[in-house]
Amino acid sequence: MKELAGRMQRLDPDAGAALQVISYFDRLVEGRAGLATVVRGAAVLAGCPARFVHAGYHLHIEVEPDGTRRPAGTAGTAGTAVDPGWLGASLVSGGPRVLWLERCGPAGPVDAMVLERAMAAARVVLERTRGGPSEGFSGPGAAAADPALVEVVIDAAAPEQIRLRAARRLGLDETVAARALALADGPREVRARVEAVAGSAASRRPGDRRIGVGPAMAVLELPNSWAAARTALRLTADGTALDPGPRVVCADQMGGLAVLAAAIGPETPLDADVQALRAAGFVAPWAWSALEAMAASPSLRTAAAALTVHHSTLQDRLALAESALGWTVHDPQGRLRLQLAFAMHRLHRNPPS
Repeated sequence: MKELAGRMQRLDPDAGAALQVISYFDRLVEGRAGLATVVRGAAVLAGCPARFVHAGYHLHIEVEPDGTRRPAGTAGTAGTAVDPGWLGASLVSGGPRVLWLERCGPAGPVDAMVLERAMAAARVVLERTRGGPSEGFSGPGAAAADPALVEVVIDAAAPEQIRLRAARRLGLDETVAARALALADGPREVRARVEAVAGSAASRRPGDRRIGVGPAMAVLELPNSWAAARTALRLTADGTALDPGPRVVCADQMGGLAVLAAAIGPETPLDADVQALRAAGFVAPWAWSALEAMAASPSLRTAAAALTVHHSTLQDRLALAESALGWTVHDPQGRLRLQLAFAMHRLHRNPPS
């Protein structure tokens, strides 16, 4: 697409620019960008301020052409009433315009394409975030949240006053600590949730859903809690024989694994221990479950009890798995090595979102 846009730019500047706009917003959608990033792209590509205003979703985003976000309601142009002469686009055909380029029409081919593709990307974001509360979660202090508001609360680029306003609409008291949760919603889908922290931690029943739990922080620090929750989610497993391990991981219990997570990305080559662990998984259907139980338990008998098998049965299974693994898991050093191999395996399987 980039090469084609370059060729078109030489033949027809407007057509080339339009192709670049299409490519830009397609990348945002593919990367699961938030609404603020979409509006920022519209402002930068159009070369004029852009804003997204939707009362129903309690959203008001304004961005300058240099990409900086401005708080709504400030003096000057920021927060001023929408000029009906500005170029705009609607979420649905015939509906009110919600995305605006702060420039009067008529729209040229590039502006028209910016509005069309930005609006299409915004629809994808809202479709992803405006669903009902996530199933499989309950606990004291849980906010029955409008996901569009949650996206604002965890957006580090949003002004503090906007985030506080969204938090209040979610029922979050700014004097009470809160946390963010990252919930797996499909192979690569991640849904955000926030909760107030009242006394002990909330009860979580993940079912078949993986959950990363961010640390408790002040409401304005929820973007940091969200970042930590996404890291914790990478260390979760499906809890099945083919993917044994915890379905819920708390960020404040990760310790040095957070450093390991930061070091492993999509392009990081597989460590030899991860390759050995994956090879051991082909020994038998129970191999990974046996190894995971041993890695998570202080002794062979405890691991056998967790699997509901006799300890002699587990001993025989581990002997076969160790032959493929290449090291013993019966001493502390071997179990630590196995724990790290499982952690790296999950980080590779669950790349940063």
